[in-house]
Amino acid sequence: MTNFIPIFPLSIVVYPGEDLNLHIFEPRYRQLINDCHASGKPFGIPVVLDNKTQEMGTLMKIKSIEKVYENGDMDVRTQGIQIFKMLETIETVPDKLYMGAIVTYPENKANGRPSLMEKVLAFMKALHELLHIRKDFKKEEALLQSYDIAHHAGLSKQQEYELLEFTDELHRQEYLKRHLVSIIPVVAETEALKKKIKLNGHFKNLSS
Repeated sequence: MTNFIPIFPLSIVVYPGEDLNLHIFEPRYRQLINDCHASGKPFGIPVVLDNKTQEMGTLMKIKSIEKVYENGDMDVRTQGIQIFKMLETIETVPDKLYMGAIVTYPENKANGRPSLMEKVLAFMKALHELLHIRKDFKKEEALLQSYDIAHHAGLSKQQEYELLEFTDELHRQEYLKRHLVSIIPVVAETEALKKKIKLNGHFKNLSS
């Protein structure tokens, strides 16, 4: 299945199910939001990396327009629906300021393993403990998926995009596990060094 969607390229990665609040100020995107809100149709956020628009992105629905300012700027609540892959970018859309794209929607398999997700969550909790971070995902742990925790696993933007490219939950879980296993020792060493530096200059009780 392919179809045309308006697109709003951004240098962020949005995942299906994720809530995203946007402040819209550019005239072309104010027009895009108004058109999609009036028609009840979604728009796409393809990911921009190193000033280049990538082929993968997330289809977004508008939940509400929270505020319209006197100058036309808007505060908008949106939510990710599903991933898409761009087949062709439409730079000029007739009578519109914004761009569009012909996209297809890859099948996204929900084939994750609960036992693997438990390991991923355990590693993530270990990372957060090292960093003195506490996260409330507002979901029971048994219901959490990779998309729910990806932004909280210490991934770079490039890595977040790589996760978006995977079209099955099992690969996403494996990717997160490998990343966390590799990063935790680095963070632990850094935190130990920070503690050591803080101790320097303090009076110490030493014995031979």
